[in-house]
Amino acid sequence: MSQDRKDRLIHPRDELLATMRRIYGYRMTTTSGGNLSIRDADGSLWITPARIDKGALQRDDIVRVLPDGQVEGRHRPSSEYPFHQAIYQARPDLKAIVHAHPVALVACSISRKIPDTRLFHQAKHVCGEAGFAPYALPGSQQLAENIAATFAQGFDCVILENHGVVVGGRDLTEAFQRFETLEFTAQILIGASALGEIETLTDEQLELSRRQARVWPEFDPQEPASLEKELRTQLRDFVRRGYQQRLFISTAGSFSARLDADTFLITPYQRDRQRIELDDLVLIDHGLREAGKEPSRSTAMHRAIYAAHPDVASIVTAYPPNATAFCVTTAELPTRTIPESYLFLRDVPRLPFELPFGDGRELARRITPEQPIALLANDGVLVCGKSVLDAFDRLEVLETTAEALLLSRPLGPLVPMSDAVIDELRQAFGLL
Repeated sequence: MSQDRKDRLIHPRDELLATMRRIYGYRMTTTSGGNLSIRDADGSLWITPARIDKGALQRDDIVRVLPDGQVEGRHRPSSEYPFHQAIYQARPDLKAIVHAHPVALVACSISRKIPDTRLFHQAKHVCGEAGFAPYALPGSQQLAENIAATFAQGFDCVILENHGVVVGGRDLTEAFQRFETLEFTAQILIGASALGEIETLTDEQLELSRRQARVWPEFDPQEPASLEKELRTQLRDFVRRGYQQRLFISTAGSFSARLDADTFLITPYQRDRQRIELDDLVLIDHGLREAGKEPSRSTAMHRAIYAAHPDVASIVTAYPPNATAFCVTTAELPTRTIPESYLFLRDVPRLPFELPFGDGRELARRITPEQPIALLANDGVLVCGKSVLDAFDRLEVLETTAEALLLSRPLGPLVPMSDAVIDELRQAFGLL
């Protein structure tokens, strides 16, 4: 997804600074590792500096390299400047590059594994297929040639042997989204590898996901009432919190809240989850969308669930990495681990990939008060709640439960709570 006009007005220094702070803040690079660049319209290359603390980077630290090779700034450009320059020469369509050492992709680079983006339709759509470049000395011309040759084959994401990853985009927003999505995909693959055989999407399933887009007729909404304003605030705050806690990635995950029987608010399609604003949220009223906005591709599914279940007031479809690892294998996600997990999650079924597509009615029939949560095969998790807070809380519990299950595997077999304990919990808390 390329930038809108508002983003295009941001100076390259500020774009690079904000993106590096984001990457460093989420531990996707180290103090000394990683570099970013933007190719300006005049041919200049703006790039992060060499040997400057990424956690303390300032606007004036960004370096400009003019087309004639002159350097403007108080620092030297990154030592990896040669491969940035080589990539731009090989791929004139690219205008921004992200290079970093996020741990899951480093794990891939040191084991000679290329993350399979067919794991999720979102990963395939955002990243395409990833390439692989052979090792060469960091900062060397040979490394620049190796990487540029791989990009020249049409790859936008390239794993570097025993080094990390390089990702390009039409702008820095797109490059970051590809970088983040590929790291997320690698995290899922690593977690899923501990669970059993990994399943990827077929050509037919990928084609089904491409046909998911639906045009909702528009309407001009009236002045919002206090309930809508309150729900907009809750959704914005919890979406941002969910991104902060890595329950969402920037382009994937939907959150909605019901106003009445057939009216609800939902997150927009492809809008950066970290930057969601009140006005970005889309009002859906009896099958009509708020004018000028594009709602999430999950809108039909959310609407079908609200129609089938009057007690559901909020729905989340998300991609928390540990829980999503269970979505790409046939492994069950047992919830009889601790009382909180069972009380919040009940039993968690795994639903076929095809169910969220179309009108969503069949999926809605699979959701019950006894099963408010589901794993969607190769497509994240679905969580229903009686409020925005309730849905978010369940999402958090689902992810921490999945993480504990994965962490417990090296320690020995799971010892679940007994039937007697479950019966006691159900009676004490009035469960059906």
